[in-house]
Amino acid sequence: MSDCCPRLAILRLLRQLVAVVALVVALQAGYTVAAEARARPNIVLIMADDIGIEGLGCYGGLDYKTPELDRLAAGGLRFTHAYAQPLCSPTRLQVMTGRGNQRNWQAFGILPRGEQTIGHRMSELGYRTCLAGKWQLTSYDPPDFPGAKERRGTGMHPRDAGFDTYSLFHAEETEDKGSRYANPTFLRDGKLHREVSGKYGEDLTLEFIIDFLKEPSDRPAFVYYPMALPHWPMVPTPHSIVWGEPERRLEEGTKYFPDMVEYMDFLVGRLVKEIDRLGQRENTLILFYSDNGTDRRITSRFRDGSEARFRNSRGELVPPAGVKIRGGKGQTTQNGIRVPLIASWPGTVKPGVSRELVSSTDFLPTLVEIAGGKVQPQPGIDGVSFAHLLRGGDGTSRESIFFWYDPRPGWDKEPYRRHIFALDGQYKLFSDGGLYDIRGTGFREEPVPADADDAESVAARSHLQAVIEAKMQPPLSAAARREVDAFGRPVQAD
Repeated sequence: MSDCCPRLAILRLLRQLVAVVALVVALQAGYTVAAEARARPNIVLIMADDIGIEGLGCYGGLDYKTPELDRLAAGGLRFTHAYAQPLCSPTRLQVMTGRGNQRNWQAFGILPRGEQTIGHRMSELGYRTCLAGKWQLTSYDPPDFPGAKERRGTGMHPRDAGFDTYSLFHAEETEDKGSRYANPTFLRDGKLHREVSGKYGEDLTLEFIIDFLKEPSDRPAFVYYPMALPHWPMVPTPHSIVWGEPERRLEEGTKYFPDMVEYMDFLVGRLVKEIDRLGQRENTLILFYSDNGTDRRITSRFRDGSEARFRNSRGELVPPAGVKIRGGKGQTTQNGIRVPLIASWPGTVKPGVSRELVSSTDFLPTLVEIAGGKVQPQPGIDGVSFAHLLRGGDGTSRESIFFWYDPRPGWDKEPYRRHIFALDGQYKLFSDGGLYDIRGTGFREEPVPADADDAESVAARSHLQAVIEAKMQPPLSAAARREVDAFGRPVQAD
């Protein structure tokens, strides 16, 4: 009996030891899984269509309610100096390829076949990939447009863009694109769905993305979500008062723009909540960006920091009413190219505000690096990774951004004239010699006299001129642009 008790005690001790070892192993395995997930997170890149920083409350916008994006910014990193091209297709091409338009821009709405896209790169890194929203990179010109015969259908079809699955508005020819909002038309994995009655296109897009994220897989997910909102036509959303009247769902008017911005915000919030419900929030990097500034038909109130606060008759401090900002889409002014960029990745991205410069070419190298790959610096890639900023690091990613903006090659009238310029955090220089001081609050830019000889202006002009010259070497050839310009005229060699 005395021999039995020690043996029982030893057995109990052994069982406890085994349990402790099992717990340690399980915890280590859990930490390993968490570390692996954090090392190769799910990535969701959202790109809104036509919204400048004045449209979001977190940037100082006063006219639209954007609580979901404001919340995303409060818990994430908000970039104050993110830039895009003045129009959608030039920006989309840069996002997809990491290359400036001077390298591969052929015509509006064309992503050249044979380009390596962000979809290809993420697939190569083992990600399952989803593309949903607006494409507009296969073909743009209607049949009767000058020069259309040489360009129609010459861009990359979404099936060839490196994505496992897609659901897209304007995936093929312009005359087939239909509505992007009420009763939408969209191409989903090769099947064209025309005028889906009673549905709202942006709802169907988000549901497609959510279904993709719900699919069980041991591979991380990459979602590229180029939204249609809040692009023209300005029409009711499911949250608009008139949505209950089907005959008014395609009614147009700028009065619906606030509804569209707020529905855009609602959809972002819905996606974030779904990712959280799936238990993937801390394993998911979410980026919100825009392809260019706000539509020029829209004027918004914006608090840019220049307005004085005052006290009312009751002694209460009253916030400023804000300055009026007209949308700058299609223009090279700050309100045409300065756009929101918010990064959220709980536990990794430190909440705060960054003044670092970001270009639309930077997303490809950044996301490839986050995914565990590397884009080696080379002449063909203009993007610079800002992954270190997302992982809590410091340091400057880039000192300047170069812009080649030529929406209709060969057309020398505004708003389609070619513009070549570069900027840093303080100045903007055009290839014709125009220098602007962009250090002011909001969207202010002041012309610097051509004969200004102060050391700062001279240094800025010299620095940015060197940036332009470096990016233009070698100059773009006619063959790189195509032999026929957007209006059917022969392109002269440089």
